[in-house]
Amino acid sequence: MKTIAAVNSSRGNSIARFPLVVSRKATFHATRTLSASAAKSESNSSLTIVRPDDWHLHLRDGDFMRSVVNHTAQHYSRAIVMPNLAPPVTTTTAALAYRQRILDALAHPVAPSSTAVPSKHSFTPLMTLYLTDSTSPDEIHRAKASGAVFACKLYPAGATTNSDSGVTDIAKVLPALKAMAQVGLPLLVHGEVTDAHVDMFDREAVFIQQRLVPLLNQLPELKVVMEHITTRDAAEFVLAAPANVAATVTPQHLLLNRNALLAGGLRPHAYCLPVLKRETHRQAVLAAVASGSKKFFLGTDSAPHARGLKEAACGCAGMYSAPVSLAHYAAAFEAAGALDKLEAFASFNGPDFYGLPRNKDTVTLAKTRRNKVPDSYVYGNTVVIPMSAGQVVDWEVL
Repeated sequence: MKTIAAVNSSRGNSIARFPLVVSRKATFHATRTLSASAAKSESNSSLTIVRPDDWHLHLRDGDFMRSVVNHTAQHYSRAIVMPNLAPPVTTTTAALAYRQRILDALAHPVAPSSTAVPSKHSFTPLMTLYLTDSTSPDEIHRAKASGAVFACKLYPAGATTNSDSGVTDIAKVLPALKAMAQVGLPLLVHGEVTDAHVDMFDREAVFIQQRLVPLLNQLPELKVVMEHITTRDAAEFVLAAPANVAATVTPQHLLLNRNALLAGGLRPHAYCLPVLKRETHRQAVLAAVASGSKKFFLGTDSAPHARGLKEAACGCAGMYSAPVSLAHYAAAFEAAGALDKLEAFASFNGPDFYGLPRNKDTVTLAKTRRNKVPDSYVYGNTVVIPMSAGQVVDWEVL
């Protein structure tokens, strides 16, 4: 049986206002192949693409969810919704109940005058289950049969927000993973180890070598999405892996390196997990998505936290990018000389991997250079600070 080997590579005020890093060093000079919709408007500093989907999103719950859900629904048609609530979404019954709460929140946002979704658009939440050591094959079959659950999420215990109930040993969920391979339910992985002796900046590479490669050799037919990849190691691994292995990439990991987090002071609103990496890794990830490979697709990992929970002695991980994410992706692809590849990354590769139809309607972005991001947004009874708060970004969604 053909086995997979890990790819080795060398590694080399309180509101966050950090410059975007947009180097052309990562550019792949590929043949330009715009779709009809994308080609029609590119020459006029605007770009019309098939409406995209977000394949990694945190919506939270209750009034917090009602505050943010329409920021995503305004720009995206569908989203894979993360299950790391408290308590986590571990059963199909819980996933269906959460889905209904999302639909209710869409109809009754906190600030309908400013965040309502245009009536011509619809938004569909795609639900996920949170894997635990006790997830059973029967639960996997129920999830698949529901028609509403589209993947299962593997959080290594302690890896990120609300991951304490996560998997302590992949061997313990092997029966569930085998059932997922049988029914075609993708596994979404937060690809970091949590071992105390592993350096924070090496957790992704070690996860690939010690966890993911053995799993894929044991279950070669399992569909796997490495979420929010951040390193050259991950980009090269996904490119070299079979077609059943793909990856999502966030706007921050395409545009920012770890200087945005650490230079000139600690910037809590630039803290996310996986943590921002050195510039060589950012360039490698940008080059991978700019290459036009079908194995990479849009996943914002937009993760709102109340301002007070970010600006704290032990602040929460996560960047709230939903309102400006599509504009940032456009900036990243433009910097890489690959605007013609944005549509496939944002609108085609994800549904193709999941076996879902592509969207029919379109969205238009324009390079106006006047899209000023608010300093904050209402978030329940507090506020959330968005990515690029207070800054003017080049692109905006019309």
